[in-house]
Amino acid sequence: MASLLFVGNDVTKEQVLRAELDFREGDTLSADGLSRRLEANRRRLFNLQLFHQVLVQLVCRDGDLTVLFSVQERWYTFPVPIFSLADRNLRAWADRPDKWRRVDYGLHITRHNFRGRNEELLGNLQLGFNRKYELFYEAPGYGPRRRIGVGAGLSFYRARALDYATLQDRLVTFRPINGDPISRTYATVGLRWRRTVQALAAFDISFHQEQISDSVNLLNPDYFLGRTRRQFLDAGLSAVLNQRNTFAYPLTGRYARASIIYRHFLTPGAPPQLLVRGRYARYVALGGPFYYSAAAQGQMRFSRRLSYADNRALGYESLVRGYDPYVVDGRHYALLKQGVSYRLFDAGRLQLQPLDNPKINTIPLVLYLNTFADAGYVGANTRGLANELPGRLLAAAGVGLHLVTYYDRVFTLEYTRTLRGQGGFFFRSEFPI
Repeated sequence: MASLLFVGNDVTKEQVLRAELDFREGDTLSADGLSRRLEANRRRLFNLQLFHQVLVQLVCRDGDLTVLFSVQERWYTFPVPIFSLADRNLRAWADRPDKWRRVDYGLHITRHNFRGRNEELLGNLQLGFNRKYELFYEAPGYGPRRRIGVGAGLSFYRARALDYATLQDRLVTFRPINGDPISRTYATVGLRWRRTVQALAAFDISFHQEQISDSVNLLNPDYFLGRTRRQFLDAGLSAVLNQRNTFAYPLTGRYARASIIYRHFLTPGAPPQLLVRGRYARYVALGGPFYYSAAAQGQMRFSRRLSYADNRALGYESLVRGYDPYVVDGRHYALLKQGVSYRLFDAGRLQLQPLDNPKINTIPLVLYLNTFADAGYVGANTRGLANELPGRLLAAAGVGLHLVTYYDRVFTLEYTRTLRGQGGFFFRSEFPI
């Protein structure tokens, strides 16, 4: 290969793009499978999520190949006003009697592709029901091959209410007249190993300090195992293999993630914990406009004794769709999700004629019809008269519409029926599998 060229990367450094490719100038490229190899490299650049589009061209002159990648950069600075609900999801918020007071507001600022090196700066100034002040920095890789990177962050959080117990599989909330029932502070720093955008590993160490009010400790002495204050260190190792065709709404490929976190308490009397998590997802084109996706994930948590705050399974970060109003506490869980999507229409890239800036004047618009089925199980010794869902099969099925649009945004509207015979509509702002 004679030369490798890039055009359109006005902000992005060329070394960031070269680090993603599996060939260099001077390499010999075989004609057999060359088109597939170029397309695979084009997708790597696109999945950096720095560009609206990436095109590749190949020119051959006198036996010498020139590969040209043409990119259209995105807008990288996003000052976004915060107006969010102070609950796990929309359904949990709607069930609150004081829901209109449970609103957070402020300013969230993200700078993607900082210094043109695919670094990220993130800041949060959140007021309202919950106050949060945060600053994070993420550098996926340094050097010509961009293999070793770093991450760091600080977070201060204060809440006006706290979910201190689980009763009948729902969270019970305490809101004092004065004061904050809980405060959290943590600092984190870590190393990153990055082969490409598809293969990542991270090692992080974080210090946490958390405090609850005396009232919370009286209401639930197990919240922090009889204490109102605790400090601990987390040391975590994680690895990701992401070979999906696109990261926003994948249609083909596979995804795997595994992590292990060891927690050591600096507060006397609290036993250490070991948390192991894993997830594997597969995406298959069935032919025509039909696509199948499936994901399996699970968690195992080991400790002689767990506080209520650490005894979490489904209903928080992960859930069986349709069980949004509920939480299921426990050490271990398994979750299976699958679905079939049918592409209803693809409007391509809509042009906003009054705007001249190509970073913001094109809107992709794709709509999918999706049918799905989920199943989950939490193995725990907390099942009793107060909570029925631990130790039982959780299952649901439904149908939904998935809209894929601006800057990798995915919005879903789903109708779900659960094994308990309950049903309802649910709105989400991310791809569920």
